[in-house]
Amino acid sequence: MHAETLLDIAMKHADALIVSAQKGDEKALNSLVGLWYKRIYNYAFKYVSEHDMATEISQKTFIAMFRNIQRLHDVDRFKPWLYRIATNLCHEENRKKKSDKTVSLSIYRNDDKEEYEVAIGEAKGNGYNPERNFQQLELESMLLEALSEINDEHRSVVIMKEYEGFKFREIAEVLDVSENTVKTRLYAGLKNLKTILKRKNITKETVYYEL
Repeated sequence: MHAETLLDIAMKHADALIVSAQKGDEKALNSLVGLWYKRIYNYAFKYVSEHDMATEISQKTFIAMFRNIQRLHDVDRFKPWLYRIATNLCHEENRKKKSDKTVSLSIYRNDDKEEYEVAIGEAKGNGYNPERNFQQLELESMLLEALSEINDEHRSVVIMKEYEGFKFREIAEVLDVSENTVKTRLYAGLKNLKTILKRKNITKETVYYEL
């Protein structure tokens, strides 16, 4: 049995942070960003395959969290609620990418951006570096490229299930679909991904699903 990390302990008290954040506690809001930023960034990065865009999606996700957390009626639904925001933004940015359009963050209020930047400063101060060196950069680059080639709906399911460790029930809640639909999308997504990887000569032995 492994010893609990500070993150494990913090996650156990996340519900209390959410309640405090809903009451306007800025420290609690910043703490939530610190707890979830890395996971949201990693999810977005696997989806869009670009650091700058993943960072922008993460920023927008937490700006939305700051603005709307008081509307969350059930704290137990915070995780799927946060990932739903991130997923919608991933889909939106991917559509814009395909149409070769860009959006400025100036559409957000300055006070929102300032609050977010303070929180991200704390998160990075805890040792998080999204531009870390990959041990298998070339392989991972091909895996990300393969993920980018599958259907948007399939991609989000594959990432949440295979890389983020979500349960079917959790994915269904994030996407607001049935569990059967999630399973169908996962099967189709993995089948397409396998075909793409085979075309790139990436075998099961070299992948291990370790992005």
